[in-house]
Amino acid sequence: MVGTTLELRGSPFFHEIIREVPGGERIVRCLQCGTCGGSCPNGADMEYTPRTIFAMIAANEREKVLKANTMWFCVSCYFCVSRCPQKIPITDIMYGLKRIAIRERMYRDTDAPALAKTFTDLLDKYGRSFELGLASRYYLFNRPLAMLKMGPLGLSMFTRGRMALSPTRIKNIDQLQAIIRKARELGGHQS
Repeated sequence: MVGTTLELRGSPFFHEIIREVPGGERIVRCLQCGTCGGSCPNGADMEYTPRTIFAMIAANEREKVLKANTMWFCVSCYFCVSRCPQKIPITDIMYGLKRIAIRERMYRDTDAPALAKTFTDLLDKYGRSFELGLASRYYLFNRPLAMLKMGPLGLSMFTRGRMALSPTRIKNIDQLQAIIRKARELGGHQS
């Protein structure tokens, strides 16, 4: 398939990606060159490379794509995007796939949705992450026994001034909360 673009137009899953991801229609430009997977620092850990994911989208293999670990291993470094000869928004597409997988509970073998929920709850409340709150809430509600193993790391971070004991709010938090409410309203999500 190298040197050709994907035939995606007949795939309902492709049209879903277009609706979910601004610029997602640019998948049709994919040359299947493999630069994205070769550039990815986590490519070796991915079940399928982004190039393969795009081919699976073209083949309308929705469930297989949404259950893959690929998007969960994306570290959002944008290296794939910067090297893509067609400037496809690969990282944004990975985020779109995560959103769909979370919405439909099609993820497996990852704690990422629970961690993301904990993080966004803190962001909504304080306007920034609060590491102690993030770690403790996440582990307490999702992996309580694993929380005990995190004690030494937490103590080390605290003694080095890398973790506060209490959260602080950003200035003008009400403005950020208004932006978040509006974004959710526009995106069709409830607060």
